[in-house]
Amino acid sequence: MNSDGTSPREKIVGLLNVKSVTKSQIFDQCLEVFSTLKDVLSEMSNDLNEMLENNGSRRVRLEYRDRGKFEAELKFADDVLIFSLHTDIFQFDREHPVWKNPYVKDNPYNGYSGVINVYNFLYDSLKYNRNDDLGYLVARMFINREKAFFVEGKRQKKQITALFGKSILSREDLVMFVESAIAYSLSFDLLVPPYDMVKEATVGEMNTKIESSRMKTGKRLGFRYNSDDVLNTEERVQ
Repeated sequence: MNSDGTSPREKIVGLLNVKSVTKSQIFDQCLEVFSTLKDVLSEMSNDLNEMLENNGSRRVRLEYRDRGKFEAELKFADDVLIFSLHTDIFQFDREHPVWKNPYVKDNPYNGYSGVINVYNFLYDSLKYNRNDDLGYLVARMFINREKAFFVEGKRQKKQITALFGKSILSREDLVMFVESAIAYSLSFDLLVPPYDMVKEATVGEMNTKIESSRMKTGKRLGFRYNSDDVLNTEERVQ
């Protein structure tokens, strides 16, 4: 028997019940949020296309595509953002700063979260099925059972883990999340890879044409990539 008078099996059953209910609640919240996010992406692409057309930029358009229950795609210029809702529920590691927040300290189940990841790919990587090309995680959003949230990613405005649990995720928060990811990707340029990385090519790669070959392309191919390696225009000027 445990100190509280329960048997080990009773404790196991109790934990399974609590965790199962918690994770089901989180998953349902995340599905609802992701559905709203898809609406935001569709509306934003229409609004921006109208603004572009009014400014005489008819050659540049945004294209939204629903890729299924757990994915959505937004194309703009030479970039594609893929929004992906992970089907699993996560807990933060013990070194994560979220554990300093009383909201999680007082109730560890508040720290269980679903995750929406945002990856940036080159449009040509998808168009030409270049399966070895690289995409980059530019942002991710964590959502718990109460729809409390915070985000990680360059230029994201809701990154302070101390505020986790202070507010409920709104449509306006999703709009800011998407806008920041687009702005980041537009300033995250494709760099020429180091010469030594591309100085050799096989006959097969040439025969299948570079556009559809296994020769990797990525915005930071050959360079170290991290979340702080892109400066916006204002930061460069300063």
